[in-house]
Amino acid sequence: MTWAKSLKSRSSRKKIVLATSNPGKLREFQRCFKGLPFEFLSLRDIRGNGDVEEKGTTFLENARQKSVAYSLLSEYPTLAEDSGLEVDYLDGAPGIFSARFSDPGATDEKNIRRMLRLMKGVPWPGRRARFVCQLVLSQGGRVLKTCRGQVRGYIAQEKKGDLGFGYDPIFFYRPFGRTFGELRPETKNAVSHRGRALKKMRIFLLRSAGAVDKRT
Repeated sequence: MTWAKSLKSRSSRKKIVLATSNPGKLREFQRCFKGLPFEFLSLRDIRGNGDVEEKGTTFLENARQKSVAYSLLSEYPTLAEDSGLEVDYLDGAPGIFSARFSDPGATDEKNIRRMLRLMKGVPWPGRRARFVCQLVLSQGGRVLKTCRGQVRGYIAQEKKGDLGFGYDPIFFYRPFGRTFGELRPETKNAVSHRGRALKKMRIFLLRSAGAVDKRT
């Protein structure tokens, strides 16, 4: 049975596993996929204990490793992602090390403090940065679809806003004149790296299931 047919079948009950333990990412996944004719499961639902070691050198490689590994734990299509911040002045750092930029036991606050410290005194033109998100959907150890999204902005000179997570409070998005940390979730998701990648995946899932998006 092909994966597309399994999505339509009664036996699969149209289930898809969202392979992330990050509560912020999980909320964004759920918001973007709202209204889709699927039941979304967490890793806990399939007893996916422990993290997959990320040995890749790119967002795509890491997302693929996680998606393929977790897809072997159940019969359902499994969606994983890897994302991060790339800063021009830092030659693309922190990149795939965004979550542990300050140290192995890093927190969002520690990562932000280190970033602001490294960027202190850097003029505005040199503060260009981008968020990147790579999604990979797999089933039974086989990759079914990959989607990438990115958004360009600047590293703010100070933290602003308490919404979002990660580096959102210091990522200044010029079209809105605010940081991502100052934007409501629905506003940020419309332009964010993850939002753009998830929109592409949403279209793929709908087409594969033969469904119609009621939001369009």
